[in-house]
Amino acid sequence: MTTAAAAKRDFKDRLYAEFARIGKSLASPHRLEILEVLAQGERTVESVASETALSVANASRHLQQLRQAQLVLTRREGLFVHYRLTGPEVIALVLAVRHTAEQHLAEVDRVVDDFFGDRDDFEPVTPEELARRMANGEVVVLDVRPEQEYAAGHIAGAHSVPVSDISARLAELPREKEYVAYCRGPYCVYADEAVAVLRANGLKAQRLTEGYPEWWLSGRPVHTAR
Repeated sequence: MTTAAAAKRDFKDRLYAEFARIGKSLASPHRLEILEVLAQGERTVESVASETALSVANASRHLQQLRQAQLVLTRREGLFVHYRLTGPEVIALVLAVRHTAEQHLAEVDRVVDDFFGDRDDFEPVTPEELARRMANGEVVVLDVRPEQEYAAGHIAGAHSVPVSDISARLAELPREKEYVAYCRGPYCVYADEAVAVLRANGLKAQRLTEGYPEWWLSGRPVHTAR
């Protein structure tokens, strides 16, 4: 191999090794889930552990691997370390992995169908349709994620009604209105649960097909803490 060819080979080897660091960091279902949790907003290690059903020690190890790949950043506040995504490109990366799996792995559909069954009864609304109906004042949008996620960022104009509180807060919701509930993404159960409660109490309700990260990444109006 000539000197020039060796230099090119060395360049390619080093370059793709760096790209592979990202792939290796994603090669864990736990780390993919952690990234989706962090797409909703900043979290402490303890909060990530609770959300993903991991021990604090395991959650910390996964977060450290994501940090080594520069997919997350940290800040310390007192005794707690807070983690956040390094940028919107990380959300786009996670969504690209998800969309690729949806398109090419039949098992994804089977797993989703086994858990959710037929979700068409909830009359899912696309982001495009929701944007149009919001512009025309036709619907009230409910963010049914936990309050801390709503505070970190939400669809502009959405009202915070966590799914855990929705039954207790039905009196706040005018019966003549139509509602669209959204949560973290297409596989988040909060929106389905909220729509079921609303409909069981005689309110017109649908769920959004996507979640807050997809809405934000598309450039549609959001309100954030920053």
